[in-house]
Amino acid sequence: MSRPLRIEYEGAWYHVMNRSTDRKLIFTKDEHRQLFLELLKECVLLYRIEIHAYCLMDNHYHLLIRTPYANLGRAMRHLNGVYTQLLKKEMVHFTEDVTKQY
Repeated sequence: MSRPLRIEYEGAWYHVMNRSTDRKLIFTKDEHRQLFLELLKECVLLYRIEIHAYCLMDNHYHLLIRTPYANLGRAMRHLNGVYTQLLKKEMVHFTEDVTKQY
């Protein structure tokens, strides 16, 4: 079942929580957390959202966000999409390196 449509408006506050599929780990090392925070900074600059609090757990995260321009969906699509792409790219390189050893 899909989630209900999120209403977006200027100046709104959101508690955003995102969990991985099957509760798999999304932050397996400190470099992943740092990458996520860098992407979050990028979202602040690109979409002019305000991050007031965050909590990164191993398999999910929480954000307290204010959106002066009613653009939460675009900002989150960027954050989650780019982070996922970079993790998948890292996994491909890791798999290729392990395969080459054998």
